[in-house]
Amino acid sequence: MTRKIDHRRLGQLRQDQGEIANHIIDEFAAGRLSRRDFIRRATVVGISASALGSILAACSSSASSSAAPGTSASASGSGKPGAVIRAGITTPSAAINPLTVADQGGQNMLAQTGEYLILSGQTLNLKPVLATSWTSNTKADVWTYKIRQGVKFHNGQPMTADDVVYTYQLQTNPKGGSAALSAFAGVLLPAGVVKVDDFTVAFHLEAPNGNFPYLTSSDNYNMIILPKGYDPTKWESTFIGTGPFKLGSYTPKSGATFTRNESYWGTKALPSQTQFTFYATQPPSVVAMTGGTIDVLGQFSTAGGEALLNGSYNIIKLKSSAHRQLSMRNDQAPFTDKRVRQAIALSLNRPQIVQSVLKGLADVGNDSPFAPVFPSTNTSIPQRAQDIAKAKSLLAAAGHPSGFSTQLATENIQEIPTYAQVVAESAAAIGVKINLNVEDQSKYYGTFKFGSSDWLDATMSLVDYGGRGIPNVFLGAPLQTINAKTGTGAWNAAHFSNAQYDKLFAQYVAAVDLTTQRSVAGQIETLLLDQTPLIISYFYNFLTATAHGVTGVYPTPVGHLFLYNATKS
Repeated sequence: MTRKIDHRRLGQLRQDQGEIANHIIDEFAAGRLSRRDFIRRATVVGISASALGSILAACSSSASSSAAPGTSASASGSGKPGAVIRAGITTPSAAINPLTVADQGGQNMLAQTGEYLILSGQTLNLKPVLATSWTSNTKADVWTYKIRQGVKFHNGQPMTADDVVYTYQLQTNPKGGSAALSAFAGVLLPAGVVKVDDFTVAFHLEAPNGNFPYLTSSDNYNMIILPKGYDPTKWESTFIGTGPFKLGSYTPKSGATFTRNESYWGTKALPSQTQFTFYATQPPSVVAMTGGTIDVLGQFSTAGGEALLNGSYNIIKLKSSAHRQLSMRNDQAPFTDKRVRQAIALSLNRPQIVQSVLKGLADVGNDSPFAPVFPSTNTSIPQRAQDIAKAKSLLAAAGHPSGFSTQLATENIQEIPTYAQVVAESAAAIGVKINLNVEDQSKYYGTFKFGSSDWLDATMSLVDYGGRGIPNVFLGAPLQTINAKTGTGAWNAAHFSNAQYDKLFAQYVAAVDLTTQRSVAGQIETLLLDQTPLIISYFYNFLTATAHGVTGVYPTPVGHLFLYNATKS
């Protein structure tokens, strides 16, 4: 691609940027990055929105044709402010503790009153929230953040760098049991979180990380900023944060209400109140939506959600990296043999699953976390396709000519039970009998720790993963070698251990430019197809339903439901 460059103007703009940012600018100017990929990478390395617009203009690419990072057509309300917005979401599976939340219902509660340093938006771009800017050194192993001034917690206490340092040291402690270690293990230790001044924090990483800002964004949903010294086990009683809503009431397993924070540091929320009703399964939430009991359904699946797709409701569809992971215990027979794992993967007709289970609202997966929405995905790797004859041959070679029996544990949410049944039926075609154990989320997840969680301990396990802006968490927590001391492999339900994979993962994380990321991604994709520790059949569209007349609802692919701009007419 050839661009018409205003070299004088671009040269002036480059003077205000660091080495990594200028490398990305040069890649775009040379036509090696698309406009979309450039905007995304620019927000990662901290190029401001104003500078971004000027760079696009200097490269003869209009800045007006694209929404600003973090916004979308659904982000602005058109009705009257002051409404009460009624929303339905998945029931949180455990206590609302910022340290331990690891489910969609819980993360949604955190984000109603808490705020992150950065918002990861619908198009995977990053937008400043409690951080106003961020930059890295040349190696990308030190990132410096400027913290927003004039922000207060709901108790009136000013927010400063001390609160950010406390929060991040708490969440990165390898012995602290934080769910955020799924992102931070091997990346950041408490000693690496350093206060520079009252409104500046530096993160000194264990190794270079070109996508670190995503780990400090809403993608890493535990990372709402807490007051210094605050006990996270008490959070459910206060919901203390800096956000546009304050806690009204919270009743476990039932629902919650929030009222507008009139002292909010930013633009005040439009609703006077939001009311959340919790639903343990999808059918009653769909009934509530069609019956007018709720105005918004935070997420629904096409399987069982057909009544919402008839044109009577506004449907927000987000292409995403959200998916279901089917893990097989690499340390338990018969799945110690990769040929057995490959055979299960080859039994699945992925395009048919996308059509029959998801009504076409998904992208076919290739048994790695590299979704089509990620710019770093290497699309040259051949797609795995159903091959029953080869699957049977692999089983026979592995010593199972007549198949075998096993059990699969999963959770009763959205289309997962339907998909689990398809997996069992597909396996039956190659002689494998899979007995399904479909549990409510609380039982399935257990304590979220090895030894007391069917999710992490079952021979086969089928779990939901919300979308992320980068694949790092998907590549790390479920696939890195388990190390209790460092916290790596915290969600490794497959108990996969592969030194070559760990090495490639480290290389991918350290890569700053997209070309290198794609090259390493291709090697990872190839290795995972060979080893098949887990199966990813599809990446589904994230679907949110609103009643006609309700606007300004802002869901994100990770599973957040933001209602601060919602209106109702």
